[in-house]
Amino acid sequence: MQPRLLSSTSITGTNVVNNLKQNVGDIKDVMINLQDGSVEYVVLSVGGFLGLGDKLFAVPLEAFQVDSTHENFVLDVNKERLENAPGFDKDNWPSTSDTQFRDRLYKHYGVTRGQFRNSTSTSTSMN
Repeated sequence: MQPRLLSSTSITGTNVVNNLKQNVGDIKDVMINLQDGSVEYVVLSVGGFLGLGDKLFAVPLEAFQVDSTHENFVLDVNKERLENAPGFDKDNWPSTSDTQFRDRLYKHYGVTRGQFRNSTSTSTSMN
């Protein structure tokens, strides 16, 4: 049986890999829509060393698959698509009321809001 719920603390810090199991980065935060309680997007940290020089990307939760066996989130994007994704630095986050930013995210990753894909594994452990 696949898990139906994940706590935000189990998502924050989760390693993100691509389909080749190569490290992409890790999840730094989860942004919640206070109007409907949905996850608006997660903040993916890529690169850097000890938090210095890393770039942050807003990625719709729907763009990920969960690999609960390996306790990873899988993001099926190539390096070029990620480099061209809407990003920001840790001192200049997007406005939380900018719906155009959110709409660009979903379009960039080719996903529909509210359609989270099934996990890549049947294990129920995710931390």
